[in-house]
Amino acid sequence: MLNEIKDVRQNPGEGFRRWFRDQEFDLIVFYPDDEMAEISGFQLCYRRNGDEKVLTWYRHRGYQHSSVDEGEVPYRGKMSPILVRDGVFDPEPVLTGFLGAAEKVDSGIVTQVEERLNNLQFSLEKIGG
Repeated sequence: MLNEIKDVRQNPGEGFRRWFRDQEFDLIVFYPDDEMAEISGFQLCYRRNGDEKVLTWYRHRGYQHSSVDEGEVPYRGKMSPILVRDGVFDPEPVLTGFLGAAEKVDSGIVTQVEERLNNLQFSLEKIGG
């Protein structure tokens, strides 16, 4: 079940963010300011226990789906993980898992993330993805 991480570092000039986490998901929610009305973006990380993926959505940039490159290079020290583009995304199982884990997350956040995932699913069906 997703629980909020308190005292998340806030970077000046970047709005306000909240972070929720459990064994399967991380959800970082971005707001334009600390009034926390409508979200301006989010990152939903899933499959945290292997082959981690990240769906990022920003109001003014749209969607991006990524894989996490853990930085493992044979015969070298581990490098920092980075996001790399990954165009394969099936929103239905991610949405189902997220909704099951989001019991403690504010209903307004859940609704907004659910709407974005449903919009993406509709878009993919419309273009034959």
